[in-house]
This record gives sequence, structure tokens and C-alpha cells, in this order.
Amino acid sequence: MIAYIAALVIAYLIGSVSFAVVVSKFSGLADPRTYGSKNPGATNVLRSGNKKAALFTLLGDALKGTLAVGLAYHFQDTYQFTQSDVAWVGLAAFIGHLYPIFFKFEGGKGVATALGVLLGLNWVLGLATAVTWLVIAYFFRYSSLAALVASIFAVFYNALLFGLDGQAAAVLVMAALLVYRHKQNIANLMAGKESKIGQKKA
Repeated sequence: MIAYIAALVIAYLIGSVSFAVVVSKFSGLADPRTYGSKNPGATNVLRSGNKKAALFTLLGDALKGTLAVGLAYHFQDTYQFTQSDVAWVGLAAFIGHLYPIFFKFEGGKGVATALGVLLGLNWVLGLATAVTWLVIAYFFRYSSLAALVASIFAVFYNALLFGLDGQAAAVLVMAALLVYRHKQNIANLMAGKESKIGQKKA
């Protein structure tokens, strides 16, 4: 139990590293929390016009989710973690991204980190979710819409692949939180005010 609690805490701390803020600082860019959507994520960093910074942000935010899950798998036999335990460790990293202790609990919306967690749990699950995001983003040009659709489909993909268990519950909670974090985007989409991918916003 102590080892599992420690794993959850470590995963949360890993998730609390905001690559949007860190990468922007090292790239000499403005804090992403001060422009555009004010969301510390890759899509908003892209609005700065620096594609390389946006790419590093995307990779960093995704890899921290994969890292947390990977560490849980590494110690799975040692501490008798179940598959469900590993999934909830991934969820802890995702929550760390949403509410990072290092940045006054003001984090991003979790799309890249959620994808990193799903890829860590199962590459087929992660790939299917990523392809869903890409298809919706390509045809509609809205990152938020792609994230919402992909998060919902991730729940179904996971259920089809692994059934309804503790991992399914963790993926469902992650999807629900992601949708909740996009509530303003949902309102903007309905009002026709949502910015498209790559579109600069004052």
C-alpha cells in the first residue's frame, strides 16, 4: 500500500512539470498562460508562431504520461501492482498536468499527457486514440473538438480491448476530466468562436 501511494505521488509530481511553461522560457517566448487561450499546452504555444517549441511541448507533455506508466510497469512485479493500479498511476500523472503543484495548480487541459498515458498502457489503445484525434483535427481544424471526440472514443476503445475493469474506470475518469477542462472550448464551439489550429489569437 505504501509503495502504491508513493507511486501515485511520484506520478503526480512528474505530471506537474508543465513543459509549455518550461519550453517557452528556454525558447525566449512569452509565458503561454498570458496569451491566446492562456492554456499551458502545445496548441497555445503554437500560437506564438514557434513550431519547434510547440513540438517539444507536445512531446514533453506526452512523454511524462508514458514515463509515469512505464515506471509503474517497471516496479509492477516488485510491488505487486495490478494492471488497474498501473492505470490509476497514469491517471495521477494526468491530474498532475491539470493541477500542477509547481505552478499554483494552474495547468493545461491534458490532451498530450492523456495520450502519453494511453500509449504507455497499450500502444494499440494509444495509436487508435491518436488516429481519431488526427482525423477530426484534419477535417475540422479544431484541436479542442478533436480532443473531445478522441477522449470519448478512447473509453470505447479501451472497453473493446480490455473489457470493463479498473483500467476502464481510470480511462473513463481521465476522459471525463478532459471534457470538463474543455468546457469553455465547448461553449466557444457552439458559439462559433473557437480558434482553429495554428490560428493566432490576441
